[in-house]
Amino acid sequence: MAKKTSNPAAEVVKEDTNAQEMKKPLNVCGHRKIFYIVSIVLIVVSIIVALLGRLNLAIQFKGGTEITYSYEGDIDTSKIESIVDNAIGERAVVTTGESMADSSKTVTLSFASKKGLTNSKQTKLTDALQSELKNNNLEVYGSNDVSPSNGKEFFIKCLVAVIFSVIIMIIYIGFRFRKIGGISAGCMAVVALIHDMLMVFGCFVICGFDIDANFMAVLLTILGYSINATIIIYDRIRENKRIYGRKAEVDELVNMSVTQTIGRSIHTNVTTIMAMAIVCIVCVIAGVTSIMSFAFPLIIGMLAGVYSSNCIAPTLWVCWQEHRKKKLLAQAPAKKKK
Repeated sequence: MAKKTSNPAAEVVKEDTNAQEMKKPLNVCGHRKIFYIVSIVLIVVSIIVALLGRLNLAIQFKGGTEITYSYEGDIDTSKIESIVDNAIGERAVVTTGESMADSSKTVTLSFASKKGLTNSKQTKLTDALQSELKNNNLEVYGSNDVSPSNGKEFFIKCLVAVIFSVIIMIIYIGFRFRKIGGISAGCMAVVALIHDMLMVFGCFVICGFDIDANFMAVLLTILGYSINATIIIYDRIRENKRIYGRKAEVDELVNMSVTQTIGRSIHTNVTTIMAMAIVCIVCVIAGVTSIMSFAFPLIIGMLAGVYSSNCIAPTLWVCWQEHRKKKLLAQAPAKKKK
């Protein structure tokens, strides 16, 4: 008689599968009302803060004036901001750089304003800076008024890109997951994306960051991360439905699928979040604000993406499926009477 040979690899896979099936599913659908309330509260708070005047539009969207100075030695941007505030009572975004023409050090002051900065204020500001920073030999390198039309054109192009990607996502999800009601799944995924965008907007508003090119960059980055996590969950729902069929209710399928994929979803995002956290720490130590307005909102957006992919999109899809089921059951008696 031939001896039976055991396959250790197959046994390990079997044990992992059994352990996964025995794992108690998270009751995501049962707590969906709490998730919705938390999201709505955060969104409402963000809108209220924005309406109270905390919405800071950058110069490319609002228009204004940019003044560039050449300087020598080292310069403290926070000190320049303080001098600007004391001299003319205006808020300036200060960035340092280097001239491409003669390689001289430059510092640029951006004033976001519909009217721009008057000549008298520019003269007063220059005198104050040269008086306070005598050792840096500040000289006016250039001054120009910025029209908001360029920013609006950039915003419209980004908006078109977002709308186009949303349409493509709905079509793709609708076709790929047609066995679980693909179009409705795609629409709920878009709702989750809008939720993530509003969370990023709230982060910019509450933290006082300028709405600029970084804002659009964060939104476009979050689109990719969030929709990827949602598609993974939908794929698991489809597979579980194929396995269990009508034995499991829709909410049970979603709870099971979220439990099976939430670890992967977190691990996918944690590397990027850790990298951005390190960038934020370096920005705080070095006093750099330009990169901070990208790194920190990106962390918030990625956390919101994990949350919406696991708690918002699938539970909204369950609500839709339950509503559709009730509607069909209500129509059934009417058809029998006919």
